[in-house]
Amino acid sequence: MKELVWKVTGMHCEGCEARIKKSLLAIQGVEEVEANHETGKVKIKISKDIEEELADRLSDIGFPRDENL
Repeated sequence: MKELVWKVTGMHCEGCEARIKKSLLAIQGVEEVEANHETGKVKIKISKDIEEELADRLSDIGFPRDENL
């Protein structure tokens, strides 16, 4: 299992956290998601190489990954 920690933009509340968690958990291979609007970070545990799909999903729902961090 691999753990990713990404900084994302646009996350402002607990509702945003819930939207990210629900959306990412729907992807096969995602085992666990933690989102924190205060830090702007999303922690994702995955069982296969799906990083590009995760980044695309985050962008699609309005929370693009911050590539600079």
